[in-house]
Amino acid sequence: LRFLAILFALFLIIGYSFEAKGNASLIFGSWLKFSISIIVFIGYYLFFNWLLNSVYNYLDSKKLNPKKSKNKVMTFIFEKHPFIMPFIIILICWLPYIISFYPGIFSPDPSFQVQQFFGIKTKYSDYSIPLDPKVTITNHHPVTHTFLLGGLAYLGQALGSFNLGIFIYSIFQTLTLISLLAYTIYYMKKLNTPSIIRLISLFIYAFVPVFPFYAMSVVKDVYFAIFVIFYLIQLFDVIKYNNLTWAKASIFIILMLLITLFRNNGIYLILMSFPFLFLVLKKKRRILLVTLLCPVIIYFSFTHLLLPALKITPGSIREVLSIPFQQTARYVKEYGNDVKADEQKIIDQVLDYHDLATRYKPNIADPVKNKYNKYATKDDLIKYFGVWFKQFWCHPGVYFEATIANTYGYFYPDTHNWYIYHNYDSRLAKAGFDYHYNSLAGVREILSGYGEVFPYLPLIGLIVNIGFGTWLCMFIFISLIVAKKYRYLIYLTPVISLILVCMASPVNTYFRYTLGYMFALPIIIAIFINILQEKKEGKRNV
Repeated sequence: LRFLAILFALFLIIGYSFEAKGNASLIFGSWLKFSISIIVFIGYYLFFNWLLNSVYNYLDSKKLNPKKSKNKVMTFIFEKHPFIMPFIIILICWLPYIISFYPGIFSPDPSFQVQQFFGIKTKYSDYSIPLDPKVTITNHHPVTHTFLLGGLAYLGQALGSFNLGIFIYSIFQTLTLISLLAYTIYYMKKLNTPSIIRLISLFIYAFVPVFPFYAMSVVKDVYFAIFVIFYLIQLFDVIKYNNLTWAKASIFIILMLLITLFRNNGIYLILMSFPFLFLVLKKKRRILLVTLLCPVIIYFSFTHLLLPALKITPGSIREVLSIPFQQTARYVKEYGNDVKADEQKIIDQVLDYHDLATRYKPNIADPVKNKYNKYATKDDLIKYFGVWFKQFWCHPGVYFEATIANTYGYFYPDTHNWYIYHNYDSRLAKAGFDYHYNSLAGVREILSGYGEVFPYLPLIGLIVNIGFGTWLCMFIFISLIVAKKYRYLIYLTPVISLILVCMASPVNTYFRYTLGYMFALPIIIAIFINILQEKKEGKRNV
C-alpha cells in the first residue's frame, strides 16, 4: 500500500498545480516551490500510508456482521423482498425527476443523433468522408443507439407527439437502470453483505441526484453503463462460483455484444477483461473461446460489413488521437517559434496549423480535433507522427503537461466539470421538432440546484467525485494484491479499461464517461468486502 500512498500524494500535488495554474509551475516553477512540494509530498505520503494501512487492516481483521437484521422494516426490504422493494423505493424517490423533466433531458450529442435519424445533416457528417452524401447517419455515435432513440422519436411522431416518443425512451431507460440498481441490492443479499452497506447503497441510489438525472438523460452512456455493471457482476460470479454454463455463456454473449454496440470503444473493454478468464477457468476454455468469439465476430461483421453496405460512414480516426493532438497543440502554443516551416506544413495537412495555438484548450480536445483534415492520408499521418515524435524529444515537458491537463480530474478529487445535464437543449426545437419541457419550471429549478450543489457537500459529495471514485477502485485493486486474491482482480478489469479510456478521451473530468464505474461503486465495494470475508473464512478452515 506504500506504492498507492505515493500515487495519491503525487495526484494531489500535481492535480492542485494544474487546477490552479494549468501547468506544473507550482511544483517546478522554482527551487523554493519544488522544495515546498517535496515537503508537502512527504506529509501526504505519511498520511495516506497510515490511512490506507489502517483501513485495510480494519477490513482484513474485522469480521463484518452478515447476520440478518432484527429490524422488521430492514428484514422486509432486504431479506424478504431484496429486489422489488428497492425497485419501488428508488422509483418513488425518482418520480419528481421523471415528472418534472418529462419527456427527457437532451444534450448536444443525442440532439444531433435524432436529427441524423430524420435525415438532417449535422456537423458529424463533415467529420469523415461520407460513403454516400445522401446518408446522414454516421457511426460517430453508435448506430444502435441512434436507431433506438430516433426510432422511438419517430414512433412518437406517428402517434401524434414527438415528446411521447422521447418519453417512451426515457421511461424504459429509467426502469432498466432502476432494475439494475435493485439487482445489485439483491446480489448483495447473495453475498451476505452487511445490512448497513445495503441500506447505504439504497440511500445512494434513491437520493443522490446524479442517478435520476442520468436516468432521464437520453445519452448513450447510460445504457452502456447498465450493461457494463451487469457484466462486472457476472465476471465476479463465474470466478467465485465457477458456474460458467452454456446458459451463463449466453448471458455473457448478449452483454458483451450490447457493450460493443452502445459505445464504439466498448470492444476494448471486452478485449481487456474477458480474456483474463482463460487464466482462472482453465477447464472452461472451450466455452470461454466460443463466448468471446461470438460477440467479437458479430461486432466486426456489423461495423465492417453491414454498416458499409448500408452506406453508413464510420467514425473518424481523430476520435482516438486526442492525446497526441493536444500535445501538438500545446507545443505549438508554447514553442511555436521552434516549429520549422516544413514541420508546420506537415502538421497543417492534419490539424490546420494557422490557428492551432489559439484553438488549444487544456481541458477539452474538441476545438483542436474539430479541424482535423478528413482527407488526410495514411502517409500524412505517418509524417505527422514523425514530427510529433521529434518534437517530443525537443520539449518532453510540454507533452507531459498537455496530457495531465486533459486528464488530471480523473485522479484528483478536488475538481468538477461537465457533471450532469438538466438545461433545456433547443437544438431539436430549432430543427423543427416539437420537443419541450412541461410547465414545472420551478420544480426543475429546485432539482437542478440540488444536483449542481451536491458534489460540493462535505463528505457525501465524494459519492459523485470522479477522482475519489478512481481512488477507491485503485485501493480495492491494490488491496486484492496485498491479500493475494489475484484471481478476483479480473472483476475490476472493466473499471481499469474505463479509466484508461477516460485518459484517452477528449474531455477532462467528464462524468458521463465514468458512469460505468461511478454507478458501480456500491456493488464493487460489496464484492470487495465479500472477498476479504472469504479470506478470513479460508484462514479459519485451515
